[in-house]
Amino acid sequence: MNYLQNKVAIVTGASSGIGAATTRALAAQGARVVAAAVDQHGLEAFVAELREAGSDVVAFTTDVTHLDQTKALAKFAQDTYGAVDILVNNAGLMLFSNWVDLAVQDWEQMIDVNIKGYLNTIAAVLPFMLEQKSGQILNMDSVAGHQVGPAAGVYSATKFFVQAMTESMRKELGVQHGIRVNTVSPGVINTGWADKVSDPEGRKAAQALNRIAISPDDIARAVIYALDQPENVTVNDLIISPTRQDW
Repeated sequence: MNYLQNKVAIVTGASSGIGAATTRALAAQGARVVAAAVDQHGLEAFVAELREAGSDVVAFTTDVTHLDQTKALAKFAQDTYGAVDILVNNAGLMLFSNWVDLAVQDWEQMIDVNIKGYLNTIAAVLPFMLEQKSGQILNMDSVAGHQVGPAAGVYSATKFFVQAMTESMRKELGVQHGIRVNTVSPGVINTGWADKVSDPEGRKAAQALNRIAISPDDIARAVIYALDQPENVTVNDLIISPTRQDW
């Protein structure tokens, strides 16, 4: 049985990488998707391609670090499709650096997007889900939320936050309100992230690591599995790693 047919899903960070793959996968399951990203041009081009292929997907440019924009995103989904059934909290940054590099700007960016961004989108969709007495929130986590690797201290800290936040939400929102909350934890994925690392040494480490990376489509399949479950089933966490990843 397809539990995603006609569901209304919001996907953040949807213009590329895991977000784009997840948007395509949800649309293929018959979900109606509001694709959100900060890159307006890239987002609109991506959504136009999906709509031309017959998918029920609309674009809404959103910077998740601003609560007013995430609230506008949730309202747009409600106004457009009449519900907010699913949030895939995916917009994120992974920037490597050693502590001695004092890459403070990178630290702040990751905290703003990976922590505050997730909280902002949750705050935006939760009132609609509470009113509906149903909903699913999937927080994209990482293997870095389970263990800490070299030059990834702040990134891992943000993903440990996501783990703790999700477990708390599962125990409160799931148990008391029937709103399912879970995580998918990717290993090394080829999303172009390695080239975005600003710290030179961190970029070198990231590019070396990226050689064993798997595809965003591999993660999208895990997202569909986690979400496409009956209402009395919650898939708490899925860790999806390259076979040759040794951590």
